Amino acid sequence: MTRQAVRGMQMDWNRRDFLGAAALVALAAGLPSAAVVLDGTSGADAPSARQRQVMAEVAERVIPATDTPGGAATGTGDFVLLALAHGLEDSRAPVSAEAVTADLRSHLRNDGSLDYAAWLERTLDQAAGGDWLGWPVDNRQAALVELDAVAFGQGNDAHPWRKVKALILTGYYTSEAGGSQELAYAPVPGRWDPAVPVTPGMRAYSNDWTGVDFG
Repeated sequence: MTRQAVRGMQMDWNRRDFLGAAALVALAAGLPSAAVVLDGTSGADAPSARQRQVMAEVAERVIPATDTPGGAATGTGDFVLLALAHGLEDSRAPVSAEAVTADLRSHLRNDGSLDYAAWLERTLDQAAGGDWLGWPVDNRQAALVELDAVAFGQGNDAHPWRKVKALILTGYYTSEAGGSQELAYAPVPGRWDPAVPVTPGMRAYSNDWTGVDFG
């Protein structure tokens, strides 16, 4: 099932929708998105319809459409929600006591892990003074730029946005469009070239993991 098809499915899914951890690991390792299979079950970890909209828009603002599809068209938002529910990037690990702020406390689960989708939704809505999704595109972008600047500021290594952004990049660049259109792809083993000239506009190769940095 392609990630585009996933976006059109009903809202009743959660981390158990993956048939085993191997599917998620395979996707993050760069295998085709067809490796992910959803079973349509429901549970407490299922995101709300609005959280799916927020995450899709966040993915689009991080990787907007240009001459290649952006984060929304590739279903990257849904990938992030599934990855968070399944614990990729250690997102189901308990938040350390020293990292728990008043802003995070209300979004902690019983096991001490953070509900990243709920936290992000509230954080962006607070920045907008109400409805972040209802803001003009430029304002939505500016709010994310400000959040990003804070998260990657000195001493903020444990900021929740870092994990969300890492998963957005991973999800996008392991999608079909991200891996074969935004990045160049060369069949393996392909031709060996002792030296490859770097030219303006040259794309990194999706199957050269030594040359691709998602973080």
